[in-house]
Amino acid sequence: MRYETFKTEQEASQAVATRIAELVSANPRIRLGLPTGSTPLGVYKELIRQHQAGLSFSEAVTFNLDEYLGLSGAHPQSYRYFMETNFFQHIDLPTWNRHLLDGVARYPELECQAYETKIQAQGGINLWFLGIGGNGHIAFNEPGSEVNSRTRIVSLTTETIEANSDGRFFKDPAEVPRCALSVGIGAIREADEIIVLALGEKKADAVFNAIQGPFDISCPASLLQDHANVTFYLDEAAASKLTRA
Repeated sequence: MRYETFKTEQEASQAVATRIAELVSANPRIRLGLPTGSTPLGVYKELIRQHQAGLSFSEAVTFNLDEYLGLSGAHPQSYRYFMETNFFQHIDLPTWNRHLLDGVARYPELECQAYETKIQAQGGINLWFLGIGGNGHIAFNEPGSEVNSRTRIVSLTTETIEANSDGRFFKDPAEVPRCALSVGIGAIREADEIIVLALGEKKADAVFNAIQGPFDISCPASLLQDHANVTFYLDEAAASKLTRA
């Protein structure tokens, strides 16, 4: 795995945005996989700025990684709402090219299968942009997720529930849904390129385990180690436990 270290969260986020902008400019019909949460906010802010300066997403297609089971897209804590508020409404990406899992689908298993079909119908994902959880999860693939896992219903760990109820999003762990719909690790590994952004000291252990630990389901991000094109973008705090060869 490759990784790049930057002095600050802002510099790391800007570097990710620059890479995404390069890919969009080179391939206007790019298929992008996108995350939510606090980690990508700086990236989306910079991409909005670059859009205002001329970068167009008018032919791009996006797929989001996950959604809480039981939350509609109108719920303020749903990931559809997050994307609309923090990114989509500020750029020229057509609504019909924005793909997100439906947290209130009547048949969630079929929703997951249909999502995989949509990705394949588009020709697969060119770039998955990921964050990483403190326990090494990517999307909502918690420890124990298999390397060939597909889009499915997942149960969230106590650690993930608590991390999402620290005041940034939900105010109380009791408010956090216990399950989610998530693109699987197998689906993520099929992308041409993968970017992982990790910021802050709380991510240092997960980053170390993902990059320099064993290839093991105890750290889902480590299951990207044998992918041909993965780059971690880290601030100094997130990279603090890595040892340079």
